[in-house]
Amino acid sequence: MNNAVVIVLVIALVVAIGVAVWLYMQRRRTETLRSDFGPEYDRALHDHRDQHEAEHELEQRRERVERLHIQPLPRAERDRFAERWQSVQAQFVDDPNGALRDADALVGQVMQTRGYPVGDFEQRAADVSVNHPRVVEHYRAAHAIAVRNDRDGVEGIETEDLRQAMVHFRALFEDLLEVETPDTTTRNSHMETRR
Repeated sequence: MNNAVVIVLVIALVVAIGVAVWLYMQRRRTETLRSDFGPEYDRALHDHRDQHEAEHELEQRRERVERLHIQPLPRAERDRFAERWQSVQAQFVDDPNGALRDADALVGQVMQTRGYPVGDFEQRAADVSVNHPRVVEHYRAAHAIAVRNDRDGVEGIETEDLRQAMVHFRALFEDLLEVETPDTTTRNSHMETRR
């Protein structure tokens, strides 16, 4: 074989290996993001319609939240919030509209206490999706009902919708009050290793 042919074959082999490694890394990145973000991955893909852009946005969310220094709640704080939630739920019987507003405010207070910024709703939902991807859709659904309730008033929304919003808020609320268990400790240390 002539030297030029050998050089061309070696270059082709190196390029093929490089492409295979790049494809493997891309697939691994996708699998990791899909696993970490769950349904939120599909939502980002739907919103962007381009896999690269959607994955880039999810990685940016993760980086932003890592800079926020989100902290678990101390036991006393968790207990205090849990008691307030019980009061809000009890209020629902006599004042469903007020209970919904209070539930929304209480979730915001828990988020703020944990270290999440509580400005724009879409940014809050994006931030929450990093550590609570399985319940962020509950947050969006509850918020949509709360906004509709504020816009339409007492006459415009059914009590069942208000009850459903409370269920959605409760799902996020309980997830935000998370207690460090072996499962969450493993998840948090897994996220730390990836930094």
